[in-house]
Amino acid sequence: MSRTIYILNGPNLNLLGKRQPEIYGHETLADVEAECRAEAGRLGLEIRFAQSNAEYQLVDWIHEARETAAAIIINPAALSHTSVAVLDALNAFDGVVLEVHISNIHKRESFRHHSFVSGRADGVICGFGTQGYTLAVQRAGRLLQKQS
Repeated sequence: MSRTIYILNGPNLNLLGKRQPEIYGHETLADVEAECRAEAGRLGLEIRFAQSNAEYQLVDWIHEARETAAAIIINPAALSHTSVAVLDALNAFDGVVLEVHISNIHKRESFRHHSFVSGRADGVICGFGTQGYTLAVQRAGRLLQKQS
């Protein structure tokens, strides 16, 4: 069984640490990646960490994960609320799917309260800042351990 987890990040997360730090904090996406790699290493997991502002690229990575990964952790960002394409791609993935949001989307504008991705996710973590990513890595590790 694969021990690889894809950690996929959607639009504008390349600006993490610079864009609206009052909402998203001061950590950069590189900081998040380093924390995820360290946690994955402790758990004996491999990760592929990626970010794109393009919906099609996230869909392509999800398709790729079908052949190589046991789990996907995804922060689809604004695509959470708009992308049936990302949902459809995740529905074609047989492994664990965990959705992460840095902010608590339920305390924000009403259009952010609904996520298409949540309909496929095995769990949703929101409002824990960037720590949500390491929590998701830990949860994915536990779920994968139960499967083996």
